[in-house]
Amino acid sequence: MSTFFQSTARWAAPVAALGLLAACSSSQTTTDTNTTTAKADSTSMAQLAATATASTAPKPVTPSKPKPTWAPGIHPEMQAVIEALDSLSGGPTAKPMAQMTPQEARKAPSAADAAMATMKKFNIPTPPATADTMSRTVAPGVKVRVYTPKTGAASYPVIVYYHGGGWVIANLDTYDASVRSLSEQTGAVVVSVAYRQGPEFKFPTAHNDSFAAYQWVVKNAASIKGDPNKIAVAGESAGGNLACAVSMMARDKKVALPKYQLIVYPIAGYDLNTPSYLANTQTKPLNKDLMAWFFKYYLRTPADGKNPLIDLVHANLKGLPAATVITDQYDPLMSEGKMLADNLQKAGVSVQYKNYEGVTHEFFGMAAVVPEAKQAQAFAVEGLKSALK
Repeated sequence: MSTFFQSTARWAAPVAALGLLAACSSSQTTTDTNTTTAKADSTSMAQLAATATASTAPKPVTPSKPKPTWAPGIHPEMQAVIEALDSLSGGPTAKPMAQMTPQEARKAPSAADAAMATMKKFNIPTPPATADTMSRTVAPGVKVRVYTPKTGAASYPVIVYYHGGGWVIANLDTYDASVRSLSEQTGAVVVSVAYRQGPEFKFPTAHNDSFAAYQWVVKNAASIKGDPNKIAVAGESAGGNLACAVSMMARDKKVALPKYQLIVYPIAGYDLNTPSYLANTQTKPLNKDLMAWFFKYYLRTPADGKNPLIDLVHANLKGLPAATVITDQYDPLMSEGKMLADNLQKAGVSVQYKNYEGVTHEFFGMAAVVPEAKQAQAFAVEGLKSALK
């Protein structure tokens, strides 16, 4: 239950009791004393209600420290989330994720945890759940979580979604907010894919798992109330890479193409010296060292970095579905995301592209806190709904 609803419930009984007392006193005002008492009770009730409202109402999201040197133009809501992440991680002296083992990194606080902590701090209620969920195993070692709108329709469009985490960390829960927002705003069933990760499962395992999940959806859409003729792919970060790679694999293997691609701040290349990599060596939650760490634990050898499924910006992009590509300012992946959008367009693919200033990698799922996330989701949904109508 959200902070808002818990607090409202605590105050409801005393406020109701005062209301009843005030009504009774008001009906018996036969003397000046009774009249005064009724007014006092009424005033007390109003004061108490005002106090309850003030204590539970959402507060403006504001940071408590100066802007970090690596992000002089960061917007206040995003900065507040980064401050929460620093606090959850143990402060400025905490061990960087790029120095952890994968097992340690998987237990570390995520940007999603920081967003939830920020919501709690500023009394921002949790959005109501608008989708039911169930799990399915769709291939050996590959599970999905199916989000179905509660509208009761007989059939829905389908979005196959791939979460981020550099193919090494994070899981379906980490990106739950993004998935729920996409399902609610598009009116689609969203199939969120739990692909296997490195270093236990090296490249191309996550890519093959992702394609296997897509093929399952194509063949079994009706079993999850999905329309097999209205399927899109979507993903963030490593998941943005997977969404585009799945489209390429579908094209090359003569499988039905997705109707659309939503590609959010994707890993789209293997060049760690692009302008945005060089400008974002200290950014949080993602920076140059951490990206090198992801490649180390997912790729078998550096040669895998040149594989078209990793190096999207140098891949054959002809014949792929229309796409929305989203990037952000304080992110080592910004340059290659923009290059991917440009190269898709050069290959004859219809592309909508936007870069969001003042925010960092992982902002997309933070619409309850970060205004740019709400804007980016609306932009993403516009393309998806048009393609899946």
